[in-house]
Amino acid sequence: MTVQERTRADEIQAAAGAAAPGTAPAAPSVPVSEAGPPVMETGGVLTIDLAALVANWRDLARRVMPADCAAVVKADAYGCGLVEVGGALARAGCKTFFVAHLTEARTLRRAVPDAVIYVLNGIPPAGAAAFADARVRPVIGSMAELVEWDAFCRVNAWTGGAALHVDTGMNRLGLSLEDAAALAPRLDAPDHGIALVMSHLACADEPAHPLNERQIQAFREVRMLFRGVDASLANSSGLFLGPSTHCEMVRPGIALYGGNPIPGSENPMRPVVRLEARVVQVRKVRRGETVGYGAAWTAQRESRIAIAAVGYGDGFLRAGAALGQSQPQAVVVGKRCPIVGRISMDLLAIDVTALPEVSPRRGDWVTLLGEEFPVDAAAPFGGQISYEVLTSLGRRYHRSWRS
Repeated sequence: MTVQERTRADEIQAAAGAAAPGTAPAAPSVPVSEAGPPVMETGGVLTIDLAALVANWRDLARRVMPADCAAVVKADAYGCGLVEVGGALARAGCKTFFVAHLTEARTLRRAVPDAVIYVLNGIPPAGAAAFADARVRPVIGSMAELVEWDAFCRVNAWTGGAALHVDTGMNRLGLSLEDAAALAPRLDAPDHGIALVMSHLACADEPAHPLNERQIQAFREVRMLFRGVDASLANSSGLFLGPSTHCEMVRPGIALYGGNPIPGSENPMRPVVRLEARVVQVRKVRRGETVGYGAAWTAQRESRIAIAAVGYGDGFLRAGAALGQSQPQAVVVGKRCPIVGRISMDLLAIDVTALPEVSPRRGDWVTLLGEEFPVDAAAPFGGQISYEVLTSLGRRYHRSWRS
């Protein structure tokens, strides 16, 4: 639904609310929350469809039953709003969340007061007390962290629990397999404090990669060592590798936000993010003239160029101004049109020559991300992946969360 369509829908909803008792409301989409500058004071509108996000979580949860489906909401819920996304998922039944940093956990805690929150990047030196204060659980990935955490828990009688991250092949964070084996006997103590044991797949988006099976086998041994403790291995792509990765809990991230967890196959997830940019001017460019910085694009015919008010200052990266067959695109009145020239800080140029002379006009909106042009389609034009596109979205947009 475009900005113009949503504006009209909101008008209908307002009218319905004022109608006689028994009149059904007509709006297909209701704003739950809004943030950022007013629509008329900025160049772009970012809409997050919370209903689609919840539908994605429920679909993933059904796929992995009886395993629990948690949610990864780090990096401001992949650019989609930590509080709004966390709250929507909690209301839908999600009970466990993963963030990267303690500050994210504190923010999330306000939206999900009763949920379990894990902090993936572990405990900074002398940071254990802050985790207890926020009622969140660290994901411990080194013996130094574990020693510090154990000392804090022992002195303060803290029983909030923690996760152990065991490295099975990513070689990024995590205890070694040898360290894990040495720690396993602590399970004999009733107050061992290990609420979850987890690892992370390095190549889950490549199902045939041999490292997947090696990691699955290694984690199976870890689960045997920590029998009776809940385990988690699968990310978004990992849970599509099959039941051997599901364990007691899966941790989807990008799939929740509409990214394709099975690259090369049809995306089973619903799109969540829509980004629209306002057209500020439509101009004619003669054949042989250039557009933008560096004169990087030359008109091969007399052209009409729509200038839209979004640029790399808004997270629509300059690298996206590739030429030739890999040109980035925008959707204008339902048609894909090439973005031409270099993307600048606040503006980009769209070749709309193929459209009728009356379209678009100043003040119209063009779609840069949405159902017609999903995030996985847009990412390669800027040499990015969908994760980068979402987490790069800037703060100048008017943001609207709808359900």
